Amino acid sequence: MKALEVSGCRPSLRVVALLGLSAFVAGCQPAGQSAEPAKEAASPTGILEEGPYELVLTGGRVMDPESGTDAVLNVGVREGRIVALTADPIEGAETLDVEGFVVAPGFVDLHAHGQDEVSARLMALDGVTVQLDLEMGAFPVTTLIEQRRGEAVVHFGVSVSHPAARVALFEDELVGHVATQPPDAPALSTENRSTQAEATPEEQGELLALLDEGLRQGGLGFGLGIVYTPGASRLEILRVFQLAARRGVPIFVHMRGGADVGPIGDVQEMLADAAATGAALHIVHLNSSTDELAPQAMEMIRGARERGLDVTTEAYPYTAGSSLIQSALFDAWVDLPEEEYQKLEWPSTGERLTRASFDRYRQEGGWVIMHTREEETNTWVAAQPDIMVASDGIPFLYGPAHPRGSGTHARVLGRYARDKGALSLMDALAKMTIQPAKRLEDFAPLMAHKGRASLGADADLTVFDPETVIDRATYSHGDTPSEGIEHVLVEGTFVVRGGEFQEGVFPGKAILSEVAVDAPTP
Repeated sequence: MKALEVSGCRPSLRVVALLGLSAFVAGCQPAGQSAEPAKEAASPTGILEEGPYELVLTGGRVMDPESGTDAVLNVGVREGRIVALTADPIEGAETLDVEGFVVAPGFVDLHAHGQDEVSARLMALDGVTVQLDLEMGAFPVTTLIEQRRGEAVVHFGVSVSHPAARVALFEDELVGHVATQPPDAPALSTENRSTQAEATPEEQGELLALLDEGLRQGGLGFGLGIVYTPGASRLEILRVFQLAARRGVPIFVHMRGGADVGPIGDVQEMLADAAATGAALHIVHLNSSTDELAPQAMEMIRGARERGLDVTTEAYPYTAGSSLIQSALFDAWVDLPEEEYQKLEWPSTGERLTRASFDRYRQEGGWVIMHTREEETNTWVAAQPDIMVASDGIPFLYGPAHPRGSGTHARVLGRYARDKGALSLMDALAKMTIQPAKRLEDFAPLMAHKGRASLGADADLTVFDPETVIDRATYSHGDTPSEGIEHVLVEGTFVVRGGEFQEGVFPGKAILSEVAVDAPTP
């Protein structure tokens, strides 16, 4: 059981029984994805391999935020890579005229809960080629990876889920991917021991062992939804940061959300843990976590970065959020004034809630939409070049859901970059391509070849019309596809062509971490 030892503590027999023998075998093997050499610096344009090519895209405006390339170029694709990027004429077995369109790197979404075929389809139609759930994640990681391997439209992956590891520890249950459980599933119920119990020192050791095992299964760092697990003490969270620092992986965190300290106090806790341990930190959906205090929170984050901390953040471009109504996040909504419940919308009916319907739906369980923010702050957040774009997309597997799962990227490009002029098109693309790719590439080697439209990069490409691209999903019709996304390629394979989803193709791969088996024992 050496692979699961943490701080001299071995898992209890019930945890061993939950994980099974395969977890121990996996713990003695690499993460299941052979390491690739780091991408070498190269000219962003030119001829890497002579033609003819399998596919040539001609006449498009190639925009690559990493290099700053913004020019009309022809793109040659072979064996899933970009091997020609030139203004000179080139030939291919298939040639597609994309004049008038932008040819951009495929969009990388770090926070997409919809790890299922229905949600992935809508993501592809929004230009996404890498769809990851790094907030809530999964435990065991292998459960989701094996479910989706060979049947994925776009690339996929998850963090190691701290909430799901707590379920394993306190409830003796392996839930796998938290967010694609049925919406009335008890995994995040505020009544569970896994959400409310404070772990003893021994239990903390067992929990760290489970999280460490999840890394060895390929988990992309640790996903903490602290607001959903109020029983997790500040010391427990600090211990997770310490483990992340030792393993060289980031923490992706939904902050505590405690009314006692407020958003600024939540940010302070995370920055303090990052400073004390040296762990890389990514704060999810800054807009919904800090609301109108987002500018002050960004001031703190930027100050931390200027002083050497590795801290990043993200946001989605909507004024409403969404979460499970039975979760601890809604404990603060109990017994509010009647008018406050009007801010809550039940997506399957479109009704605004009352205290009575809030109580009823809380017993039933499910996703609810929260209309709690102002557009002025939303625009400010969208305009910041160092706040990544991430959808926080709710799964569409079980019915209507928040429109951010199908319209986030087109909304940023169309509403905020083009129509409002809040940021440049290149900055908008950087926030959804190279920035999230770089967040992961140091410990997830495949990401060193994604988020780019340059020579040698994977041919994950999104071709869109900059004049028409826009989201069409609404709160009442959240699954309406975006408009203006013309073609989407995943390693050279069309998953969207001529604006139409391509049935029966599954080029998506699992994005896995590479955590050395001989890493020092924490």
